[in-house]
Order: sequence, then structure tokens, then C-alpha cells
Amino acid sequence: MKTHDIKTFAGKGDGVTDNSAAFAGALLAIRESGGGVLRVGKGVWKTGPLELFSHTTLELDEGAVVSFIPEQERYRPVWTRWEGVECYGMHPCVFASGQKDVAIRGKGVLDGKGRLWWEAYRKKRGRGQRAPETPEETALAGLNPGFEKHPGGGGGREMQFLRPPLVQFFECSDVRIEGVTLRNSPFWTLHPVYCTDVSIAGLSIFNPGDSANTDAIDIDSCQNVAIENCRLSVGDDGITLKSGSGEDGIRVGKPCRDIRIKGCVVEDGHGGIVIGSETAAGIFDVFAEDCTFKGTDRGIRIKTRRGRGGQIANLDFRGLTMENNLCPVAINMFYKCGASPSDRYFSQEALPVEATTPRIGNVRIRDVCATGCRASAGFIAGLPEAPVENLDLSRCEFSVDERSEIPPGESDMFFGVPETEEKGIRLLNVKEPMFSQVMVRGAAKAFVFG
Repeated sequence: MKTHDIKTFAGKGDGVTDNSAAFAGALLAIRESGGGVLRVGKGVWKTGPLELFSHTTLELDEGAVVSFIPEQERYRPVWTRWEGVECYGMHPCVFASGQKDVAIRGKGVLDGKGRLWWEAYRKKRGRGQRAPETPEETALAGLNPGFEKHPGGGGGREMQFLRPPLVQFFECSDVRIEGVTLRNSPFWTLHPVYCTDVSIAGLSIFNPGDSANTDAIDIDSCQNVAIENCRLSVGDDGITLKSGSGEDGIRVGKPCRDIRIKGCVVEDGHGGIVIGSETAAGIFDVFAEDCTFKGTDRGIRIKTRRGRGGQIANLDFRGLTMENNLCPVAINMFYKCGASPSDRYFSQEALPVEATTPRIGNVRIRDVCATGCRASAGFIAGLPEAPVENLDLSRCEFSVDERSEIPPGESDMFFGVPETEEKGIRLLNVKEPMFSQVMVRGAAKAFVFG
């Protein structure tokens, strides 16, 4: 494929010039010629949002920083999925929709300049904003009738402050992103939605610990995805698998399946490898091995609740190393974010099984070593009407930090589950779990039932 240099289109990497027109012109020229490579050399290239097309590769040289201008009016509405619901949201910083053979590669950086976005979100939350206020929010509200009833995960849906992800591929195939660094995302960082044949390799993703809702990688209703040798440190979950929320996710009906994760390191954040909480269309056939989670709140994390729906099945985790987690293994069907403790979702009584009742089964966790577990060695809570089934732990060792004063209730984010003082592996509504060569050190009871 022919390589085009952004400088040919009057681009300037001086950290001052707005290169939006240069990028748009270059990408349009590549599209009209049937494909090619857009090369971005060393420098700081300020720009508004970009759109990639089929047979296009964005190549970032070492020392290249594409810096996205944090002005809300630039990120005009596009049809997308935001926190598990199809709707209009702000244009991602880098976006490809309905394309094939699209790639981002190199040793450069995509910088979302997220600080202004995070601070705006915190201010809105701090003064109790519960409805659209700005022109951008009002415009989105007009495009999203009934948004008040859409489920959310706490990211700002009720305000229609639908911040842009840093990179999103929507309904694309043959997607590759390799080697680059992604940082300071306004919202979720890398978000493939409804994609097939996705390769993610050698990425570095960095968002500070105080950055709200900045998941590193969100694989959303995709099939045949490989994630290898990535290093991630963010303010929320690390590698996350999703498939839509509630009734809208059931309507769309696109599961997430055939996901392979290998050789990744996740530091800080809320979870290492995370399933959910948007689980409506199901998540199946996940294989993860040889990963390390350092200082993440949880290691393996499966989160859902009544109303979210979906079956989660055939998950295989092997050869994981975890250090200084709150809880190395959390399977939580009482996930609280975006809900009220008074909701019926959190009843300890068995409720009727409905289309929006989630189910979890066939989870295998093998050859795991977790040290410095600060809240507990494990938290596994199914529903009375839909217990966790076929849970298999073998050749695992968990060491609880006996000096930690963090209570077991911090193992995950839940409502409705009774408190306990025990820091072993807690099991609630788990059907015939299978344990083989599982050792829990530093807890008065290795297993806590109920």
C-alpha cells in the first residue's frame, strides 16, 4: 500500500497548529485511492477527532504524539453503543464505522487529553447534575429519546454527558492495533464494538488512577479477538468483555465470544480481566493465560446483576500471577454501580427467572498464585434463583495480607450481600463448586459459605 505523509497535507507537528483539516484531507485521499498508510512522524500533532476507512493504516513513528483537542463541540454525535446501549454519543477521538482492514500501528502515542473531560465530569457529579445542561448534552438528549430509562454504569448517561472513547471500531472486520501507546482517554480507551477478527498486540495504555471510567480495553459484542503482550494501567477496569445491557442488549443479541488473552500485565485499576457488567447477549469461550495483575482491586472479575441479562459460560483462566489485590477472584451477581440499594435487583430472596436474569457457569481457574490479598481471598456470589454453576478451582494458592485492615466487604462493589468478618474465599449461591489443591493462607477459614 502507498504511504502518505501527514506533512504532505500541510500538517505541522509543532504542538500548536490545529491539524484537523490536514488529517481529514489525508484520510480522504487514502480512501479515494482505495487504501494506504498515513504516516505521522515525530512531533506533537494537535487535532480534532479522526475517522478511518477501509484498507487504511494509521502509522505513528516513535516520538509522534497525536494530541486530541479537548473541546466538546468538536465531538459531534455519531451512532454508537455507550455503556451497553445503542444510542448517539460523542464522536470518538479515533473512529471507524462499518469498515474492514483497518489498522493502527507504530511506536507513537494517541493522547486523548482527558484531564479536562474528567474534571468536567467530577464537577457535574459534585453539584448533583441529573439532566442535560450544555448545548452538546441537550443535542444528544434530543437524539436519544427515552434515555432517562436506559441502564447506565455510572458514566453520566442521565446528564447525556456521553464522553468519547479514545479509539472505537464499530461494526468493523479485520482490525489490528499494534505497538502504540494510548493515554489520557476521556472515557473508555480502546473500544471495539460488533467487530470480528480483531488483533491487539503490544499496546501500552496509561490513564491516571483518578480518571473516571477509563477502562483500558473494552471488547463489546465482538468475535474472534486476540489480545497479547499488552501493558495497562488505568483508572477503571483493565481488559473487559461486554455484550450489551438489559433489554437493549437482548434486542441487539450479539454475544461476545472466542476471546484469547495472553501475556498481559495490568497494574492498578479496578480489575485485571473483567467480564461485564454489560452481559445481556452473553459472553462465551474466553481463554486467558500467563497474565500478571499488580495492585488491581480485583484480578479475575465477573460482574453482573438482575436486569442485565445474559449467559456467561466457558471461561478458562490459567497461569495467572496476582500481587496486592483487594480480591484476586470476584464473581459478583449483585453488582451495584448505576443502581440503588433499594432496587429489587439486590433481594436475597429467589425471584422469578426472566429474560434479564443473568447466568454464570463453566468457569475454570487453574494455576493461579495470588499474594497480598487485602480484602479477601475470593468473593463468589450467585443469585438464589440462578446460582453460579460448574466453578472449578485447581492448583491455586491465595495468601491473605494479615496486616490489612480493609474489610471483606471491599472485595467487590455490591449491594444486598450480608457482611462478614472472614477473609477466606466466600461462596454464596454456588452450586457444587469443585476445588482441587486450593490453598488459602492467612485466613481463619479457607472457605466461607453463605
